[in-house]
Amino acid sequence: MKKVSLFTDGACSGNPGPGGWAFILRCQRTEKELERSDGVPETTNNQMELMAVIRGLEALKEPCEVTLFADSSYVLQGMQSWMVGWKSRGWKRKDGSKLVPVKNVELWMQLDELMQRHRIEFEHVKGHSGHLENERCDELAVTAYQKYLKKG
Repeated sequence: MKKVSLFTDGACSGNPGPGGWAFILRCQRTEKELERSDGVPETTNNQMELMAVIRGLEALKEPCEVTLFADSSYVLQGMQSWMVGWKSRGWKRKDGSKLVPVKNVELWMQLDELMQRHRIEFEHVKGHSGHLENERCDELAVTAYQKYLKKG
């Protein structure tokens, strides 16, 4: 199995507001890289964090061993622990004594499907701490949403 590193980030101006996502995919053997980003006019930061991971995993043409580097605790905790419970409860989460729909469920379901194809290890990166690839992804994500900012 090919080993790759996937660096991701999402950004939003306002929450909700214009948002962007970005990823860097690097083959560990060849050091070849793929960088992608895009934005949408109205979204949330969590949706962009999820979209960065989804688009990165979609870019893989074959099953891979993926080390995912992300600064979003929401995404990392969701992928590593919350998702199992959500799925067992029909994509519902506990809210006190009742079950309520999982927020961003369509994105989580997409991510769940993509996760089945790969072996994924998780690395939490502290955001805005000088981590080279995380800073680059942040720069790309911000640039991606800036085209949607209203000109005054």
